[in-house]
Amino acid sequence: MSGPDGVAAHLFRGESRPDLLRMPDGDPRPLSRPEELFLARLRSFCAGIDSAGIERDDHVPDEVVDELRDLGALAIRIPVEYGGLGLSDLCYYRALMVVCSAHPALGELLAAHQTIGLVQPLLVAGTEQQKRKYLPRCVREISAFALTEAEVGNDPFRVRTTAVPHAGSYVLNGVKLWITNGVVADLLVVLALVPDKGITAFVVESATAGVTVEHRSSFLGLRGVENGSIRLRDVVVPAENLIGAEGAGLDVALEAQHTGRLSLPAACAAKAKWALGVGRQWAAVREQWDRPIGGHDAVAGKLAFLAGTAFALEALVEVTARQQHLDTRLDAELAKLFATEKAWQVADELVQLRGGRGYETADSAAERGERGVPAEQALRDTRIGRIFDGSSEVLRVFLAQALPFSGSAPDAVPITASGPLADYLRFVDGAARRLADEIGAVDEAAGQRHLGRLVDIGAELYAMVVTCVYAEALPEDNAHEPASAFCGQARGRVAHLFEQLTRNNDAGDREVATGVLAGRYRWLEDGVLDPSADGPWIAEPVEGKDIRRTIGRNPR
Repeated sequence: MSGPDGVAAHLFRGESRPDLLRMPDGDPRPLSRPEELFLARLRSFCAGIDSAGIERDDHVPDEVVDELRDLGALAIRIPVEYGGLGLSDLCYYRALMVVCSAHPALGELLAAHQTIGLVQPLLVAGTEQQKRKYLPRCVREISAFALTEAEVGNDPFRVRTTAVPHAGSYVLNGVKLWITNGVVADLLVVLALVPDKGITAFVVESATAGVTVEHRSSFLGLRGVENGSIRLRDVVVPAENLIGAEGAGLDVALEAQHTGRLSLPAACAAKAKWALGVGRQWAAVREQWDRPIGGHDAVAGKLAFLAGTAFALEALVEVTARQQHLDTRLDAELAKLFATEKAWQVADELVQLRGGRGYETADSAAERGERGVPAEQALRDTRIGRIFDGSSEVLRVFLAQALPFSGSAPDAVPITASGPLADYLRFVDGAARRLADEIGAVDEAAGQRHLGRLVDIGAELYAMVVTCVYAEALPEDNAHEPASAFCGQARGRVAHLFEQLTRNNDAGDREVATGVLAGRYRWLEDGVLDPSADGPWIAEPVEGKDIRRTIGRNPR
């Protein structure tokens, strides 16, 4: 999965290599002049977006999408020769942080289009003819990626949508579920099973006969996201629309996903930075027992967690995105796992810090005359990160396949690091060698939870490394303080994970789970009502009328 030069791969082999991470001299935050101008225009526009209105209406106004089009936000990563802005990945991630802080549905719109929608699959596997035909359209038209089905979940090999060759074309039949941008997409990347060849990727025009959008999904969070079910009935797709080779669809999807893997960490960093600002201001004005709550030790611990985690999540994006000389696929996968888990904890801590006001909606607080802080919305919105683009559980299993299960840790090499974070880098070095020894000792009986702990240790250590590197690159003379807070917290979590490798209840839990599945404890379910609606647990969406819609000045 990962080449031998990625920092994460070195950590799993027992080598701490912060020296491989390159950062520019001076302040690493400024971008090129065109990129700074673009981000300034984007920030100015997003500052005026009615985020509360999007939340109330579950709808992003057409004029907002039109303005994003005009700004070039749909084309940040499209090369100039195809009509796009051709800006850097780092600029794209910072743009996502801006729009996600306005409302996360906007981030989903842009990321689903440019990361896993048509743009990236064409950039990594499209022909020159396909790029010239479709990428200029993607500057203004919206695309979506259609893989998931009712039976698929995180197992793409359960895809049932078929693509049968016929007269120089393919005929597609199937139903796709939970397709972000699906309700408004002009162009689709559809993964379908070609008989005797395997899962294959196709460009499908949403206006093609036989394509219908039959349901718009509603979720716990991400209100305003245009996510829907798409039915394909005898959809004829020309052979020239095949992306890559027959049977290479999953490779195309994974390569596109790897390239844009830092999109979610960028969104998580944005949420953590916002939570830190809210937490700081609230803890200073809210008084209990004759002093601001920030002066109480229990709340101080939460503020330190918010500050340290916000710093680390920003470092994950800023440092990892710059390492073009390294194979950072494993690094980015770890970043996604780590960032989505931590963003959920950040949102939960913010709600707790705000108390009853954290549980109250922003609209309700505003009606009472107080500042409407959408903390409960943040909790709802961040929860999805642990599920989509590979759930945390599946990612741990997936990443465990990259662990080097043979060999042992290298001999210790003295770390020559200096400065206020040197002790943490030395800790990472020793912990990495111990991790490599634990990986080398894994036997065939090791369960997924055991392997998952090894992956989580690697994720914590990787986050510590990039945090230290980022802190050392920043010009602020106190950058080491939030970095040190994070590293100290991470060191405690790593120690706990190592302890759990040998002291856990995995075997007992598996035994009870077997009993649950066998129905041995059904008596424990008595005495309550089930408000769930009737129907099968898993089923394809029922057929319905086409509800697709066109947004604003779409040229389609």
